[in-house]
Amino acid sequence: MKWTRFKIQTTTEAEDIIISDLYDVGLEGAQIEDKIPLTPLEKEQMFVDILPETEADDGIAYLSFFVEQDDAGNCVLNGESKPVEEIRDLIKETLAETASYMDIGSGSIAVTETEDIDWINNWKNYFHQFHVDDLLVIPSWEMVAPEDQHKKILHIDPGTAFGTGMHETTQLCIRQIWKHLTPETKLLDVGTGSGILSIVALMYGAKSAVGTDLDPCAEPAVKDNMKANGIPEEQFRFILGNIISDQAVQDEVGYGCYDIVVANILHNVLTALTPVITAQLKEGGIYITSGILNEKEQVVRDAMEQAGLIILEVTRQGEWCSITAQK
Repeated sequence: MKWTRFKIQTTTEAEDIIISDLYDVGLEGAQIEDKIPLTPLEKEQMFVDILPETEADDGIAYLSFFVEQDDAGNCVLNGESKPVEEIRDLIKETLAETASYMDIGSGSIAVTETEDIDWINNWKNYFHQFHVDDLLVIPSWEMVAPEDQHKKILHIDPGTAFGTGMHETTQLCIRQIWKHLTPETKLLDVGTGSGILSIVALMYGAKSAVGTDLDPCAEPAVKDNMKANGIPEEQFRFILGNIISDQAVQDEVGYGCYDIVVANILHNVLTALTPVITAQLKEGGIYITSGILNEKEQVVRDAMEQAGLIILEVTRQGEWCSITAQK
């Protein structure tokens, strides 16, 4: 299947109005490209290794609409076959109406053709099996080679949640979990994403794990990855919500009951998390953090020390570090 892409250059102020106006005429699912900075709420909800790097906002936005083509090369809009030029003229008319009462910038329209793309699964072309020391991490859609059958294998498919294990920060956490894990370990994984850190801990003998995340996409990803790795449901519990600010989530997670708390997030989230999470740790419990750029190490160290934690070790990989502390 082929699609016609209509890419409009406009202003950031006009993008929402234009999307709404074009939706009314049948164009849906706009792809937005702009340089508007993330809001504090958006940053809070991004429990990921790396925040996207963005340039300064220049006020320019690009809106792309994809319209399915029929066998004749025409566009299918509202169930009707229309020539590309007719769709373009319809967009021009709509933009002209919007421009009559607000600045829409250049309002230029670029028309291109694109092949059918599975937007959800296209990233799989770039995720292939790799090792973290002796652990083989393999996508759920790849087969294990006969010569690797004897290895410890983690089958992982992050879906639309974050976490494949490829990033340095995740690998730093995995190695620290291995170092402090015992058969009695109860682990709390804050910002669990695809559940990779909890699943690795359980594979290597942890007693149980609880994962929290703000992203609803994390829950199905966790369940799929548990199943792929033979993790019993009673060993890994997922809780949706913000453990930093939501008392109900804190209560559900529990207090003073975790041997290890691991948080592979970002330094600014870790500084807010650390004074809260100490309540979940047992006395003598281990707090493993990562997602910290080397130059932000001191910020997280200060937060840990202010929370009464004792720093045990700092490990590094590339431009990232992991700080492990004890209650």
